[in-house]
Amino acid sequence: MTSPKVWLAALVAALTGLALGSPGSPARAQESPRAAGSAPSVPARAARAAPAAPPTPSAISGATPGAAAYATVGPRIDYRSFTLANGLRVHVIEDDRTPMVHEVLWVKVGSKDEQAKRTGFAHLFEHLMFKGSAHIPDGKLDLLLEAAGGWSNAFTSSDMTVYQNVAAANFLEQVLWIEADRLAGLLDTFDVSKLDNQREVVLNERRQSYENQPYGMAELLLQAQLWPKGHGYHWPTIGYPEDLRAATVADVASFFRTYYVPQNATMVIAGAVRFDEVKRLVEKYFAWMPRGAAPVRPRHATPAPLTSAVELTATDDVQVPRVYLTWRGPAAYSPDEPALDLALAILGEGKTSRLYKRLVYDGKLAQDVSAELAPEELAGTVRIEVTAKPGVDPARLVREVSEEISRLATSPPDAAALERAQATYESGFLSALESALQRAITLAEYDVLAKDPDYFPKDLARYRAVTAPMVQAAVARYLQPSARVVLTIAPKAGAKAGSKTP
Repeated sequence: MTSPKVWLAALVAALTGLALGSPGSPARAQESPRAAGSAPSVPARAARAAPAAPPTPSAISGATPGAAAYATVGPRIDYRSFTLANGLRVHVIEDDRTPMVHEVLWVKVGSKDEQAKRTGFAHLFEHLMFKGSAHIPDGKLDLLLEAAGGWSNAFTSSDMTVYQNVAAANFLEQVLWIEADRLAGLLDTFDVSKLDNQREVVLNERRQSYENQPYGMAELLLQAQLWPKGHGYHWPTIGYPEDLRAATVADVASFFRTYYVPQNATMVIAGAVRFDEVKRLVEKYFAWMPRGAAPVRPRHATPAPLTSAVELTATDDVQVPRVYLTWRGPAAYSPDEPALDLALAILGEGKTSRLYKRLVYDGKLAQDVSAELAPEELAGTVRIEVTAKPGVDPARLVREVSEEISRLATSPPDAAALERAQATYESGFLSALESALQRAITLAEYDVLAKDPDYFPKDLARYRAVTAPMVQAAVARYLQPSARVVLTIAPKAGAKAGSKTP
């Protein structure tokens, strides 16, 4: 049987040397509904290469090509960049394999940038940006893009709000005009009727996505316990109902004016486009916009470590218990992220993982198990989730998981387990390159969060460099029993069969 390393080496060899703005490379598309917490994992998973230097236009502050510093590590993305005088950063990926154009606008604002008693605003604008602007009536944006063979979408998280517009490539100018009109003219038509309408939409979304979903309140309960009050990760991206109901037109408009300025955004255009034409049109539609003041964001100090475990119990209209074990983890692109990410893969990713074998396959104690690290800008969240089989005491599941964590914290994984985790990660990393949209989102993420649009090969290399002792050390440091929040969601007494079944 071919080993993971041999298979991946063949895949890398097939991709290396291909500029992934040119025909011939694989990947994974990632689409998101307009909903809170629906942000894709959007790991920066793309490579770049150095094209010829672009011209220097009069309306920009400078132009730089992508670097090829780590090109020998793996596949690359051909891209070229420029920055307008008002601070808008733009990256262009020329990719003639698709007849489409994909425009991504990454706005550097998420729920962590909100104030207490004013939560849910970042996500609210994810909705309002589709409700009409100065020259685009409410409902017209989607009709324009659909008539151009495309669609629009967006997602919000604690750290960012990301908009995506897709159309046939010959509609590039229309796509940019749409984006410019809502960035510059959204507030021209914003009034209390639009606010009331979208406020109700968001409140209904909260009911559908959390309150009426089986186990749906788990994320909100855990988040509130894991992070202290006042910290930007304490409240949910979708916001608190009382804050949304209290929001005024002036409150919401002020939030938009603060964060929706050119210098607080990064744009990526990918598809069957040419750099010079994109630059000309971006200058035409965006260069006139004022730079705006740099946003003054809330400052969130690193919270004191949890030193005593928190245990919560809730009930829901479900048939079997589910337990969640959560910890604070490392931030995105921090040194400890790769080792802990791979540790969680060894513990709970797939049917070969330790917890699946122990709890599902051998012990017949659980229906399913998962383990993941969700790294964000300030810190990350570790979550292990286990759904019990009927009749199994959830406390036993917590004990079994704790024992398996302790085993990995005291003894490093064997080489085969680590290699398997690295191979699984790397295959997903490389396969994500096929989608022009995902490459565009990834490039924006590297630019904004990693502070390096040429981060692809470095990102891949840091996972390749993880050793078994690094995995053990990460588990020992982050997954301490005294630093966790444990939630058990149990069936309500007398819950009817079939109610809220996932």
